[in-house]
Amino acid sequence: QVQLVQSGGGLVQAGGSLRLSCAASGRTYSTYAMGWFRQAPGKEREFVAHINWSGSITYHADSVKGRFTISRDNTQNMVYLRMNDLKPEDTAVYYCAAMVKVGQRTLARDYDYWGQGTQVTVSS
Repeated sequence: QVQLVQSGGGLVQAGGSLRLSCAASGRTYSTYAMGWFRQAPGKEREFVAHINWSGSITYHADSVKGRFTISRDNTQNMVYLRMNDLKPEDTAVYYCAAMVKVGQRTLARDYDYWGQGTQVTVSS
């Protein structure tokens, strides 16, 4: 079992920055790939970023590439999403997720555990 507890988020002006954190419990956390997704009102959950178990490989959606960075610290059981140059269209509830088995990194259904979600609102 893995429990994911998120923190960070909030209200920021366009062009600003935020960092989301995701704290994981469970001894096997460091063996799991991790991802970030987001969901805006009336829209489906959207892939944002993925990181492999060691942190050596990352993948970001085109919509956030160059602005967002996923990272992890396995010594602290933490995953982060650094968001720079935020835009109003980034407004959404953001979720971290853990993938136990190998799957499609961009598909929400292939992730097994989810954080509680945190609101990010970007004003223009």
